[in-house]
Amino acid sequence: MKTRDRILFASLRLFNEQSERSVTTNHIAADLGMSPGNLYYHFRNKEAIIYELFLRYEQRTRDFLQVDTTASLTWEDILAYFRSIAGNIWEYRFLHRDMEQLLNNDAALLQRYRTFAQEVIRSGRQIMTVMTRQGLIAASDAELDALIINIWVITTSWAPFLHSTAVFGELDTDLSQEMIQRGIHQVMYLLKPYLRGDAVQALQSLPPLYA
Repeated sequence: MKTRDRILFASLRLFNEQSERSVTTNHIAADLGMSPGNLYYHFRNKEAIIYELFLRYEQRTRDFLQVDTTASLTWEDILAYFRSIAGNIWEYRFLHRDMEQLLNNDAALLQRYRTFAQEVIRSGRQIMTVMTRQGLIAASDAELDALIINIWVITTSWAPFLHSTAVFGELDTDLSQEMIQRGIHQVMYLLKPYLRGDAVQALQSLPPLYA
């Protein structure tokens, strides 16, 4: 693995485990057994590392949301989209947990994030349109617009929500994949009033949200 990739890999692990604000470039260098100067040769500061990690997260999200609007979609395809998103959130969970602080500290990241958000919302709206055409949901254009915004709010705010509330009990440890998955279930129940056909049966097979 190239040194630059090793730095990114270690940084992601440390940020996820300890939170971004608790990890310095010195911590990252020590974890890798390299000098801070060697790290700075590849990244001028911690913000540059975070920005690069965000670009990777962004590209993975973009790849997951690619959809052929002329193809047929099943409810299993839709669930696969959400599972992929949940997996991506888990792998880069520090971004969601610490997002407000990260955006406040880096104007370039804030601008990039805003562009990314608009792109994801457009892609999500396309998927919702295909779902409507396939008879998986029944909703007006206004309802679809509201749904995709609400889905964005839930998926991007789920991690800080878990840390700031005790809805599922106090967090003795960091986020778990199960906790992230519950956020996806929350989205499923948000869609419930609009589901039709096979999607209705599929939702019934999900575990209760607050079990």
